[in-house]
Amino acid sequence: MALPDRETSTLVLAHALAAAERGLPVIPLSASKLPALRSPHRDEPAPGRAADAARTERCRGACGLPGHGVHDATTDPAAVRALFAAAPGATGYGIACGRAPHRLIGIDLDVTTPDISGTPADQGPAPSAPDSPASFTALRDLALRHLFTIPETVTVITPSGGRHLWLTGPPDVTVPNSASRLAPGIDIRGYGGYLVGPGSATARGTYRLAPGTARLAPAPCPRTLLRLIAPPARPHHPGASHPRPSHGHGLVHFVRAAHEGQRNTRLFWAACRAYENGIGETLADALTRAAVHAGLPEPEARATIASAHRLTSEQRGRRHGTAAPKHP
Repeated sequence: MALPDRETSTLVLAHALAAAERGLPVIPLSASKLPALRSPHRDEPAPGRAADAARTERCRGACGLPGHGVHDATTDPAAVRALFAAAPGATGYGIACGRAPHRLIGIDLDVTTPDISGTPADQGPAPSAPDSPASFTALRDLALRHLFTIPETVTVITPSGGRHLWLTGPPDVTVPNSASRLAPGIDIRGYGGYLVGPGSATARGTYRLAPGTARLAPAPCPRTLLRLIAPPARPHHPGASHPRPSHGHGLVHFVRAAHEGQRNTRLFWAACRAYENGIGETLADALTRAAVHAGLPEPEARATIASAHRLTSEQRGRRHGTAAPKHP
């Protein structure tokens, strides 16, 4: 692939540094909207590409090398410069969602077909657009039906004419990524996902801020909308050291019954509930088998369960004022 010209490289780095200065963790992206740095584990012996990807996901940068996708995201200016210096082919930058201090949530309103690659999708026009697509109509219908207001917030126009609506979430809620679960054409970017930052150049065009939104800060996500996109955590009762077996069976069945487009979200939610109730380790293999039965590749299923373990450990550490253990 041809390297971008110096002007493009300089401009995108400037955009990324400006975002990092505002507390938004960033990573370099290629013109395909994928992380620009290759995995440092790519040359390690492995039975296949899927296993290599799973190993990269489990590492999450603990090896100290860049190339772990969204897990490389940082707000440190020196680290941002180092990432872009290691990725001379970068033409854009990604903003990690779900991370402190903003805990960004991306509402993706799709104007084309749903993005099945797992990368940020292109979304539909903003509230003021006269030719709003079905996805925004669906969001407005949800707002009317559930009695919440779509707030005025930072809005990014995608090359296809879509929109990314930026919202912020509270520290005690983990929003998972999902595709068309809320409504057809509406994707959610939460923890572990990223949004393409404004100023990024891609193969399809440039992402830019919608007029009038550059002066805005990301608005808090309405509580009602938050409940729709983040399954509520079940209360944890420390005295209940022996959860009912049927509880674990219900989580497994919940994952096993997942359809395409909801498998990863269901697995992540079920794994979080399992770890919160102290049966995560016991149930991990059964949840993996259920996800594989539903059509999810085993490495991806195990990586999702590992992410759930890490997040629940971090939340437990914050509640008790202790550092969360690191999981390789």
